[in-house]
Amino acid sequence: MQGDVPEHLRALAAGGAAPRVVRRREELAELDGLVIPGGESTTIGMLLERFSLLEPLRQRVRDGLPVFGTCAGVILLAEEIQGSPQPRLGGLDVTVVRNAYGRQVDSFEREIVVPTLGAEPVRGVFIRAPGITRIGPGVEVLAATDAGPVLVRQGVLLGATFHPELTGDARIHGLFVDLVRGT
Repeated sequence: MQGDVPEHLRALAAGGAAPRVVRRREELAELDGLVIPGGESTTIGMLLERFSLLEPLRQRVRDGLPVFGTCAGVILLAEEIQGSPQPRLGGLDVTVVRNAYGRQVDSFEREIVVPTLGAEPVRGVFIRAPGITRIGPGVEVLAATDAGPVLVRQGVLLGATFHPELTGDARIHGLFVDLVRGT
């Protein structure tokens, strides 16, 4: 509906998937996994409601659909958003705060070590990025910075507070593809 859709499609293909865009409710039944890209989380939530996708997608998450949320996507997956009642899917037992690092002009990039991906760090692109302020007991932190967790997993849900799709490094998308395949 919004966000870095073409970039995610390229990264997923590089990670070994056959991705496609989902815009209609009936397309949800055909999915093995879903990526919710960055963008504006309030707008994405409102569009999900407007197009009658919010409740069916919530149900698919409850039923075990693997979902990868990046930036706004992790906000939509969060069980709680500090100070915001905006529409969301939930399912990921974290609390997030929107724009944790500041406004658009405060965007930055940094190296992030993700031990499950090996010694070579990934490049994290933080654009009006959320911060994860609480981690539930079933959530595994895959990567963190001095500001807190930036990549988390709970079962088949994966959340990144940054934009891995903007770097040309498909390893995190490959991790998600493996999660979808159950490997």
